[in-house]
Amino acid sequence: MMKVLKKYRNSFLVGCIFISMSAFGQENQVLEEKAIVKVDSLYREDQFYFALSYNSLVNTPTGVSQNKFSSGVSLGFVRDMPINANRTWAIATGLGFTYNNFNQNLIVKEQNGVVDYQLIPADVSVDKNKFSQLSVDVPIELRWRTSNYESHKFWRIYTGLKFSYLLYDRSLFNGSQERIVVQNNADFNALQYGTYLAAGYNTVNLYMYYGLNPLFQKATLNGASVNMRAFNLGVIFYIL
Repeated sequence: MMKVLKKYRNSFLVGCIFISMSAFGQENQVLEEKAIVKVDSLYREDQFYFALSYNSLVNTPTGVSQNKFSSGVSLGFVRDMPINANRTWAIATGLGFTYNNFNQNLIVKEQNGVVDYQLIPADVSVDKNKFSQLSVDVPIELRWRTSNYESHKFWRIYTGLKFSYLLYDRSLFNGSQERIVVQNNADFNALQYGTYLAAGYNTVNLYMYYGLNPLFQKATLNGASVNMRAFNLGVIFYIL
């Protein structure tokens, strides 16, 4: 009898251990599944960005042309807000700063509070002639990407509008006979906006921006309005 009881007791203990291990394994599996769902449901592409661009002017008045290399730099942060279940589509907005300069042949002069514009005469030797702008930016974009929470190497296409408020501007003419500096020119549009596109793979992407409104709001050259707009082409880097 004792042998039989001992046999049943051992079988009972083995069964309890097996049931406990099975339940523990199922519990771990449930927890892992819950963890995966939780991580995936919180996944977003919040990013810092840094862009370098070549700046050109379009819709220029007759006689206005660019010379030398005109560059721009932008940096900021974008908040990502997914709009579909697998989080491949999103809208995003953020805050950033841009510094642009444009080398060209339009002299900006100011006398007694009046700003005047004229082309550089052909017989004048010029070392530098440009205007520069520093602005604060608010981008609003629609995003498509192939990313997920496990990998940050993916294809992307981001496009949208960027609104820029002018914080500071400076026009500089440095010639053989005189040096002219004009700052905070009220003829510039304080609010500038345009459309942009960023596309590529992983960290480095191509970037393009086109201004939808003119850089100047009331400048004239030889009686005609100066309606130049910015077109910037370069690369943009996204960093998580």
